[in-house]
Amino acid sequence: MKKGIHPDNYRMVAFKDMSNEDVFLTRSTVDTKETLDVDGVEYPLVKLEISRTSHPFYTGKSKLIDAAGRIDKFKNKYAKFKKE
Repeated sequence: MKKGIHPDNYRMVAFKDMSNEDVFLTRSTVDTKETLDVDGVEYPLVKLEISRTSHPFYTGKSKLIDAAGRIDKFKNKYAKFKKE
Protein backbone atom coordinates (compact mmCIF):
# COMPACT_ATOMS: atom_id res chain seq x y z
CA MET A 1 0.00 0.00 0.00
CA LYS A 2 1.05 3.58 -0.57
CA LYS A 3 2.25 5.36 2.53
CA GLY A 4 0.54 8.53 3.74
CA ILE A 5 -2.79 8.10 1.93
CA HIS A 6 -4.67 6.06 4.54
CA PRO A 7 -6.24 7.62 7.66
CA ASP A 8 -4.57 7.04 11.02
CA ASN A 9 -7.66 7.44 13.21
CA TYR A 10 -9.26 4.00 12.89
CA ARG A 11 -11.11 2.99 16.06
CA MET A 12 -13.93 0.67 17.13
CA VAL A 13 -17.35 2.18 16.38
CA ALA A 14 -20.85 0.90 17.20
CA PHE A 15 -23.33 0.90 14.31
CA LYS A 16 -27.00 0.65 15.34
CA ASP A 17 -29.79 -0.34 12.96
CA MET A 18 -32.71 1.84 14.07
CA SER A 19 -35.35 -0.38 12.43
CA ASN A 20 -34.59 -3.46 14.58
CA GLU A 21 -32.20 -2.16 17.27
CA ASP A 22 -29.35 -4.46 16.14
CA VAL A 23 -25.88 -3.23 17.12
CA PHE A 24 -22.58 -4.31 15.61
CA LEU A 25 -19.01 -3.17 16.17
CA THR A 26 -16.42 -2.54 13.50
CA ARG A 27 -13.42 -0.33 12.90
CA SER A 28 -14.13 3.02 11.27
CA THR A 29 -12.91 6.60 10.91
CA VAL A 30 -16.42 8.12 10.95
CA ASP A 31 -16.93 11.23 13.11
CA THR A 32 -19.85 11.18 15.52
CA LYS A 33 -20.88 12.97 18.70
CA GLU A 34 -23.13 10.23 20.11
CA THR A 35 -21.90 7.26 22.12
CA LEU A 36 -23.31 3.87 23.11
CA ASP A 37 -22.37 1.55 25.95
CA VAL A 38 -21.79 -2.02 24.71
CA ASP A 39 -20.76 -4.63 27.29
CA GLY A 40 -19.51 -1.93 29.67
CA VAL A 41 -17.37 -0.16 27.05
CA GLU A 42 -18.40 3.16 25.53
CA TYR A 43 -18.12 3.42 21.73
CA PRO A 44 -18.89 6.20 19.25
CA LEU A 45 -22.37 5.56 17.78
CA VAL A 46 -23.52 5.70 14.14
CA LYS A 47 -27.27 5.26 13.55
CA LEU A 48 -28.35 3.42 10.40
CA GLU A 49 -31.79 3.24 8.80
CA ILE A 50 -31.10 -0.17 7.30
CA SER A 51 -28.35 -2.77 7.64
CA ARG A 52 -27.67 -6.39 6.78
CA THR A 53 -30.03 -7.52 9.56
CA SER A 54 -33.04 -5.61 8.21
CA HIS A 55 -32.48 -5.32 4.44
CA PRO A 56 -34.86 -7.59 2.47
CA PHE A 57 -32.06 -8.82 0.18
CA TYR A 58 -30.15 -10.31 3.12
CA THR A 59 -33.11 -11.38 5.26
CA GLY A 60 -35.26 -12.86 2.47
CA LYS A 61 -38.30 -11.06 3.86
CA SER A 62 -40.01 -8.19 2.11
CA LYS A 63 -41.69 -5.47 4.09
CA LEU A 64 -44.35 -3.11 2.72
CA ILE A 65 -43.65 0.43 3.88
CA ASP A 66 -46.30 2.96 2.88
CA ALA A 67 -44.94 6.07 4.55
CA ALA A 68 -46.40 8.59 2.11
CA GLY A 69 -49.81 6.97 1.62
CA ARG A 70 -48.88 5.98 -1.92
CA ILE A 71 -51.35 3.11 -2.12
CA ASP A 72 -54.31 5.28 -1.08
CA LYS A 73 -53.19 8.01 -3.47
CA PHE A 74 -53.04 5.47 -6.32
CA LYS A 75 -56.48 4.06 -5.50
CA ASN A 76 -58.04 7.52 -5.38
CA LYS A 77 -56.41 8.56 -8.64
CA TYR A 78 -57.67 5.52 -10.57
CA ALA A 79 -61.02 5.03 -8.80
CA LYS A 80 -62.83 6.68 -11.70
CA PHE A 81 -61.71 3.85 -14.02
CA LYS A 82 -63.02 1.12 -11.75
CA LYS A 83 -65.57 -1.19 -13.37
CA GLU A 84 -68.64 -1.84 -11.29
